[in-house]
Amino acid sequence: MYVNHTSRKGSLTPKDLNPRVTLHYGIPCAASILAFDPVQSLLAVGTREGTIKVIGGYNVEGLLVSPKQLPFKNLEFLQNQGFLVSVSNENEIQVWDLEHRRITSKLQWESNITAFSVIYGTSYMYLGDEYGSVSVLKYNAEEGNLMQLPYYVPTNVIAEAAGISLSDHNSVVGVLAQPYSQGKRQDGFYLRVSFLFIALLLIAYENGLVILWDVSEDRVVLVRGNKDLELKGKTVVNSSKSARHEPSESEADHEQAEKEISSICWASTNGSVLAVGYVDGDIMFWNIPTAAPSKDQKTESSSNNVVKLQLSSSNKRLPVIVLRWSADRSKNDCGGQLFVYGGDEIGSEEVLTMLYLDWSSGIESLKCIDRVDITLNGSFADVVLLPSVGSVEGCGTLPFVLTNPGQLHVYDDACLSSLISQQEKNTSASPLQYPEVIPTIEPYMTVGKLGLVHRDGKFSRDLSKIVLAAKAQASDALLTPVTGSTKWPLTGGVPCQFYAAEDYLVERLYVAGYQDGSVRIWDATYATMSLIYVLGSELPGIKTAGAGAPVSALDFCTDSLSLAVGYACGRVCLYKLVGSSNETSLNFATETGKEGMGL
Repeated sequence: MYVNHTSRKGSLTPKDLNPRVTLHYGIPCAASILAFDPVQSLLAVGTREGTIKVIGGYNVEGLLVSPKQLPFKNLEFLQNQGFLVSVSNENEIQVWDLEHRRITSKLQWESNITAFSVIYGTSYMYLGDEYGSVSVLKYNAEEGNLMQLPYYVPTNVIAEAAGISLSDHNSVVGVLAQPYSQGKRQDGFYLRVSFLFIALLLIAYENGLVILWDVSEDRVVLVRGNKDLELKGKTVVNSSKSARHEPSESEADHEQAEKEISSICWASTNGSVLAVGYVDGDIMFWNIPTAAPSKDQKTESSSNNVVKLQLSSSNKRLPVIVLRWSADRSKNDCGGQLFVYGGDEIGSEEVLTMLYLDWSSGIESLKCIDRVDITLNGSFADVVLLPSVGSVEGCGTLPFVLTNPGQLHVYDDACLSSLISQQEKNTSASPLQYPEVIPTIEPYMTVGKLGLVHRDGKFSRDLSKIVLAAKAQASDALLTPVTGSTKWPLTGGVPCQFYAAEDYLVERLYVAGYQDGSVRIWDATYATMSLIYVLGSELPGIKTAGAGAPVSALDFCTDSLSLAVGYACGRVCLYKLVGSSNETSLNFATETGKEGMGL
């Protein structure tokens, strides 16, 4: 809290107070969206309240607070550049400086933003809106300025090539630069990725239309839609893992009504296959050219190579909300893992579905090798995929799954392998949960208290010596905590170090009591908290009623460093954290009397 000390005595007003959150530990309960920087190994978690949590290695956390408490509908890193871009529900585009934890530039968009993507490795961004327009933005880090470039995709050219009316106002629901496509404009508009120039842009519209646009030549290269859909096959993957491939289609399948697109993703590293999710629960795999034809060649509009995948044979299925792809390097870009949220029968259990797909003999022969339904810990919010060098064949990915309220789980190779090996439906495995510095759910926190330690007190220096010794002994474990056989996979950022050992004094302690009866004490002097004591619920050598009862009350004496812990069963324990010797004394009181012992 900031107080304006220039105010005269007795004239304090509400404007003189500016309460705000400066530190936060763990995953916010209102978390709703994820972004990942694979180069710097940082994860961003956006919330419905306008805050963003940036997470790196263990005990590396940063908090970004937007001036407006609004949800984010888009969140992406400018990879390896130290900047994060967010789009709020009010269509304000914000660029965050991660080093200084502040907004460095922002731009208010006039129309509703319906699609957004950052070109990998650059400061360029594509933006699609509710009127079907696609614009280009660029962030200039030297000037700290986010600007709209004069380049745009003309809607009249798109409409003419697709045979639609401009009055349709079809929203753009996806905009993706095709990986590794090459091109160069003569007017100086360059989009550089991996030493190549992006030439082809994939634009998906709400009404089912998919356009491949040549940025270099300002023309439509390919049109994909529902009117000329000619399916080469259909694969139905039931929840029981049985897959049925149907190479021929009935007449009903050829008579395609307008299918609204709800999600898209590349299903290949070179952009040759596009996965499209629809509101009716279908998933289509489209063949996409990776090079633009010459101007003399006619724009391709037929849909000869497309296959349908369904997660259920039911006629009523959920919309395909999220699609994420991880390529299997051993299949030469002809297979991998598709993560799907949605697409199953309406009323079915909420899961994240992982499909192992293969089309080594051509896209028309697409088959599902295996299906895994990941049971969620809460309601689904988002998922991002981290690269991993796995030992399981076909697994090169660590899925980070965000669920409500505020839970983040990582499914490592061992966990995915366990899920694959199980044949029963709804099997369970134990993912790695985000290793919170201060746990609040597992175990469940019942009470917490922040206590001050007087620097000049006689116990302060003794406590500081104990804390420093504990930190030095546990420093390696703190940086790479291990749960089972898995290390925390994120490594980005640098742990905060604000003190020199010779001058260090503990100034604040945070004490928390839990439902299992345990008590934990952290050094809260600086932003990076560190655990220094864990007090169990049972007293050594003493049998008392109510052992393991929840902690219901805490109090802390700053002068004597004594701690009082009250339990739901009526028992009270008195701890003295630092005494005149190396012993810690303990007294506990009950309704019938008081007993004491030395520890």
